[in-house]
Order: sequence, then C-alpha cells, then structure tokens
Amino acid sequence: MENKNKCWECGRRMVHKKVDYSLYGMSMGKFPAEVCPNCDETYFSEETSRDITKIAKEKGLWGLGTKTKIGQAGSTLDIRLNKKLIKFMGLKKGEEVTVYPENKNKLIVTI
Repeated sequence: MENKNKCWECGRRMVHKKVDYSLYGMSMGKFPAEVCPNCDETYFSEETSRDITKIAKEKGLWGLGTKTKIGQAGSTLDIRLNKKLIKFMGLKKGEEVTVYPENKNKLIVTI
C-alpha cells in the first residue's frame, strides 16, 4: 500500500511497510512505518513509537543511555557506569576491557 506522504529528506513518495526495530542490538519486533524507497528514511507514528517504548521498558532497555561525568582517581581519570548499564552488559569488577578513540568525540569500549 503506497502513501501520498513525501519523505522529509529527499522528497520521494513514502511506502507503508513493516520494519524491524532494534535497540542496543536487541530486536523490539516488526512495526508499521512509512519508509522512503530512495533514502531509507523511516518514520513511525506516535502510537507505534509508544508501543516501541513500552516494549523497551518491558525488556529493561529503557534508560540505558545516560550521561555521566569524568572523575579522577589519583593521577588518572575514570568514567562511572550506572547500575542498570552494568547489569545489562554483565560487567564485573576487574574485568578487562579495551578502550580506544573512534574520533575526538567518540570513545569505544569493548568487552
């Protein structure tokens, strides 16, 4: 079924279809959306967005992205992680991680 709405990015006509939505690498399911066949921009209705939020909360994924401050321990700096993120990632004290910059504004931590 084709919709007469146009893509806000490229101006092409949007197509209605179900798309898989993932958050933090976990599938929330397939949801109805308007998708641009040219640039792949995807738009969900407010109702669908509420459904996705509800599922994210049920799966414990809501609120994992959070702000924190850089602290200091002696002559080094540290970054503290909240309890929810620690539990989701299954992190343990003393576990080794690799840290490297992707660019000047993004730090990658791999476990």
